[in-house]
Amino acid sequence: MLSFALIFVASLFFTGIVVRVKSLASGRKGPGVFQPIRDIWRLLRKGAVYSRTSSLVFQLAPSVYFASILAAIAVVPLGSYGGIISFSCDFVFFAYVLALGKFFCIIAALDTGSSFEGMGASREALFSMLAEPAFFILMGTLGLLTGHTSFLQIFSGLHIDSNLSYILVTIACFLLIMICMIENSRMPVDDPKTHLELTMIHEVMILDNSGFDLGLILHATNLKFAMYGALIANLFIGNMPLWPSVAAFFGIQIATAVVAGVIESFMARFRMGHNSQFILVLSSLALLMLLGVMLIIN
Repeated sequence: MLSFALIFVASLFFTGIVVRVKSLASGRKGPGVFQPIRDIWRLLRKGAVYSRTSSLVFQLAPSVYFASILAAIAVVPLGSYGGIISFSCDFVFFAYVLALGKFFCIIAALDTGSSFEGMGASREALFSMLAEPAFFILMGTLGLLTGHTSFLQIFSGLHIDSNLSYILVTIACFLLIMICMIENSRMPVDDPKTHLELTMIHEVMILDNSGFDLGLILHATNLKFAMYGALIANLFIGNMPLWPSVAAFFGIQIATAVVAGVIESFMARFRMGHNSQFILVLSSLALLMLLGVMLIIN
């Protein structure tokens, strides 16, 4: 329960830090750190408008998407302190409950009957499918290294005490940050600020959402950002005592948000055809990490 609460708190400022870093990098003052959550709160107090061409699927999708993020957060631990639920191979549940929410977002976009939203849905499905192997290879590698198969046991059994472990954790951090950027439709794969339908991916999928539904989707994105930040934090927390773990958690969340902001500020968006190549490179890097661990064990 502790990790669930901490992730929720981190979601209140994570996106705000990303936006603030991007503003400072471009020479602007920018909005306050809590401005994105204020915008979401304003949306949550408004009613939603539905097109006559959409069905019940479109109305249910934002709630299912939000619920899927909450279910995924429930299995994320804080070092040696477990999440709400923990079981063997819970990282498989983590990945596929997120896929369930993504599936409902995709069919909701198709339900509108818009060719633009259908185009964005197909791209979203492709990139999510290509990022999935990198995540599973990464978690399988960490499981092989520690001899465990659940988030709690993997992270509590992971010890950074040698040069090789530093290299492995560095690669794992890079992979998780890149997967986070892909799953949240950020640069360099997608640009959340673009208004050109031909190049939009996630943003074009939610063009028909408004009010409370749009607020749920935006806050789900904040939670997903903080959730991946929690996974990165767990790589370093290990068996720390409670209060140092909490301090390290928020410190790493802030550092992850700053890195995400720097990436978005100084990396150009890839051409659409290069996104698949970039995501597959992440899987190749995860395989290289797996090979290194197998050589160590043998």
